[in-house]
Amino acid sequence: MASTMDLTQRPPRSARVRLGGYAILPRMLDKGRAVIAGKQGEFKYACPLDQEVLQYIGIDPDKLREQLASGKGDGEILDWIKANAKNHRLPHEIEAWSCYQDRRAPGEVEKREYLGEIHKELAPTRTDIVTWFDLLDLDDYTTYGGKP
Repeated sequence: MASTMDLTQRPPRSARVRLGGYAILPRMLDKGRAVIAGKQGEFKYACPLDQEVLQYIGIDPDKLREQLASGKGDGEILDWIKANAKNHRLPHEIEAWSCYQDRRAPGEVEKREYLGEIHKELAPTRTDIVTWFDLLDLDDYTTYGGKP
């Protein structure tokens, strides 16, 4: 049985962490478990980032949440996903998709400006904040007391 996630005390796992090869998935599971426990803080389950993995796999977020509510651990959830995914992916496809997600940076000017604004607010001297995952990791770290 999975433990209760309290995202008022610590962030979910990094979007870089993988389960079954999928980036984003462990972070989304942490947020889903925290929502079920009423301890999600500022985090949102099935947010636009979560939608990236939900759509790629072909899983309904409400059905996944039901599985999380039953107390299943990560391995059991992964087995359920494999059995219920609409989009069955080969390992090399999952790896390529996850690598793309890990390196994804904003393309549109407005989104680049948005990333830049948050970057400037959190750690203006950091030159290594380029991708969405970089920004998420930085935000999680500073939100819970880390110094950039």
